[in-house]
Amino acid sequence: MSRGGQHKDRSDGPERKCIATGEIAPKRGFIRFVVSPDGQVAADTLEKLPGRGMWVSADRAALELAVKKNLFSRAAKQPVQVSPDLVELVEKQLTRRVTDLIALARKSGKAVAGFEKVKDWLANENVGVLLQASDGSERGKSKLWTPEGARYFGILTAQELGLAFGRQSVIHGALAAGGLAPRVVEEARKLQGLRIADGGQTTEKDRRNA
Repeated sequence: MSRGGQHKDRSDGPERKCIATGEIAPKRGFIRFVVSPDGQVAADTLEKLPGRGMWVSADRAALELAVKKNLFSRAAKQPVQVSPDLVELVEKQLTRRVTDLIALARKSGKAVAGFEKVKDWLANENVGVLLQASDGSERGKSKLWTPEGARYFGILTAQELGLAFGRQSVIHGALAAGGLAPRVVEEARKLQGLRIADGGQTTEKDRRNA
């Protein structure tokens, strides 16, 4: 029950509290950290490592604050070691997580790459996620659209998207609705929170569709 005696809506699942900002929100918007046996803080992006979890909002500023002020020690109630490169390490883990999930979707026939294939899917298939490379041509990307009810992400580079699709580089990709698409969306939103694109500015298209 929240303040004022109102029952809280928990339809979005369990909640967690950010050790940096104090924000309380659904767990899907947080990154879990644990303390390893040697006292080192480690990101648990799969949320499977043993130990008491410490949660930070999937936001670059929040994680940088947690690292700068070593808020992990307070949360863990013990001295811990925090790598100065923790933010970058977490970003790399999330990038790998997103590309691995897209690769799994591709192997099951639920993802396609290439302008013409994506365009055809947008016209004829139930698309859940439109993916476009952050460093791709804006003119080319503007020729595709995000279907109603689908999500758009432009946070991966052409090389990273290529890794997911087994190619050297990919500019346009799409995932079918259902299946792994919700998991891709969840992890991609976390990555989006940690990535500084275009000097830290989010495009209008990103704001509408994220």
